[in-house]
Amino acid sequence: MLTRRTLGALMGATTLALSLAAPALAQDKIIIKFSHVVAPDTPKGKAAARFEELAEQYTNGAVDVEVYPNSQLYKDKEEMEALQLGAVQMLAPSLAKFGPLGVQDFEVFDLPFIFADYDALRKVTQGEVGRMLLAKLEDKGITGLAYWDNGFKIMSANSPLKSPDDFLGLKMRIQSSKVIEAYMNALGAVPQVMAFSEVYQALQTGVVDGTENPPSNMYTQKMNEVQTHATVSNHGYLGYAVIVNKQFWDGLPEDVRAGLEKAMAEATDYANSIAKDDNDQALAAMKAAGTTEFHDLTPEERAVWVEALTPVHDEMADRIGADTIAAVKGALGM
Repeated sequence: MLTRRTLGALMGATTLALSLAAPALAQDKIIIKFSHVVAPDTPKGKAAARFEELAEQYTNGAVDVEVYPNSQLYKDKEEMEALQLGAVQMLAPSLAKFGPLGVQDFEVFDLPFIFADYDALRKVTQGEVGRMLLAKLEDKGITGLAYWDNGFKIMSANSPLKSPDDFLGLKMRIQSSKVIEAYMNALGAVPQVMAFSEVYQALQTGVVDGTENPPSNMYTQKMNEVQTHATVSNHGYLGYAVIVNKQFWDGLPEDVRAGLEKAMAEATDYANSIAKDDNDQALAAMKAAGTTEFHDLTPEERAVWVEALTPVHDEMADRIGADTIAAVKGALGM
C-alpha cells in the first residue's frame, strides 16, 4: 500500500495531470512517464529506451517519453496505483502484478514448467489467448499494449539447489504472486515477498537465503556477488505486460496514438529479440566471474523438479481460473 505521504504526492500529480482526457490541448508536448523497476541494461530497460526513441520519432516530436528505471519513481507495490491515478502513464510490470487488481488470470504465466521454450510462449502471447488476457484489464482503467520477454528463471541461494529437498527451510525472496508462493511452499521453502529494489541488500545481509530470477536480472543487480550457488532450472517464465492509463490513451489524438502503436510494435519485436541473448550473455558473465557455482539440471534431476512442482497447476486452478489454464494449455497443445 502507498504511504500517506506518497499518496498525497500521487494525488498532487494527478491534479496536475487533469488533462488526461485531452492531453494534447494542455501543453506543447504530450508527456508519457514510463516507470519500471529494473536496470536500464536489462531487456526491459533497453526496450523502454527503444520505445522512447521510436515514439518521439513516429509522433514527429509531439510526444516526450520520460523513462524512469530502477524504481526511481515507485517500487513494485506502488506503481500500479500510480498508473491508475494518472501519476505515470505507462508501466511494464511483471505478469504476476495483476493479481491484486482482481485479474488473477495473468498468474497462469507463473505456473512452473508450463512453457517449454520461447516458441511455446509465443503461441500464447502472440495469439488469441494473449489478447483475451489483456482485454481483462480494461475494466480496471488500464489498456494492455504488448507482452515483453525477460526470460526463463534460475534459482539461487548460498547452498546447492540440485533437488527439491535442498530448498527445505530456505527463505526465498519472491515477487508478489500466489502461484510462486505455492510452488516455493511445494519445495519446502519459506517464500518472502519483497520489492525487487530491496533484494540485493536482503541477500547480502541474510534476511533471505535465495531467490529466483532470469540471469539478466540477477547479473545487472549483482546478485551473483552475494549468492554462492545457482541452478539453471528454467522452471518458470518472467515476462511483462506493457500497459497504459486507459483514460490517457483514449484521450490521445488518433494520429499520435497510431504513431505510438507503431513504436510499441517495433519496440516489442526488439525486446523479444534481445531477451534470450541478454540472458545467455549474463549467465556466461556470471560463470566467468566465479563468485557463483552454477548447476545444470540433468534430465533425471529435472524430472524430479517437474514431479514436485506441476501439481501447483491444479492447486491454482480456482485462483487463476480453470478456463484460463485450459485455454493456455490448449494453445500449447497440452
